[in-house]
Amino acid sequence: MENKANLAKAIIAVMKDVAGIEKSLTVGTGNSSYKGVSDKDVKNIIGKAMAKHGLCVMPINVEAKSQIDRWEETSQWNGQAQVKTKQSVFIEVTTQYLLLHESGESQVIAGYGNGVDTQDKAAGKATTYSLKNALLYTFMVPTGEIDDADKTHSDDMPVPQRKAQPKQVPEPPIADRVANMQNQGRVNPELSKVISDAIIACKSRAEVTAIYNANKELHNNEKFMNLIQAKSAEYPKPETSKA
Repeated sequence: MENKANLAKAIIAVMKDVAGIEKSLTVGTGNSSYKGVSDKDVKNIIGKAMAKHGLCVMPINVEAKSQIDRWEETSQWNGQAQVKTKQSVFIEVTTQYLLLHESGESQVIAGYGNGVDTQDKAAGKATTYSLKNALLYTFMVPTGEIDDADKTHSDDMPVPQRKAQPKQVPEPPIADRVANMQNQGRVNPELSKVISDAIIACKSRAEVTAIYNANKELHNNEKFMNLIQAKSAEYPKPETSKA
């Protein structure tokens, strides 16, 4: 096994110098925003410590995968519909870097990153993210307040309670609703839209008959009778068997 004592000492020295990096970058807006470590801070703080202890890093390999989605969106402009083609470019990269010490000792380190953009910046975002995380993990640099997924036992986590579903109150039959409106004086003797809709919504001959009987004052109304007859025709009377 190759002796890399100088490289190891330099890495440890950088780890001692870089106690941590604060999350000074706000990504996104509103409720979906989160704090992150900026690429500038990583390169500035870790880069200076690396140079101090005779270290440099060089990219030696990038493997990229990309996906482009396109769709159309319609908007109104001066009363006219405008159709625009939109796109989303997603790129993920697996990278390798050569961590080199001034003594000539070196070690390959790996990184991963992804980026999304509507134009041509997805690749830059992905490679920037990859290098940033490769450096942070190589030198074990803590960032902001570390959220350890294992700091709370699962038994101590509250169990979400299932909310009781509101009781569904069945809607009264159409004929009953119309009769109730009649009793409250809410239906005009002339044919109203409520009664028309009620007739159209009938699902049986019995419902049609109930509305007909509940509106005797409309029996001379031509529109009312036409609707009653048309709807009744959808539910023919069952034939009675002769003995």
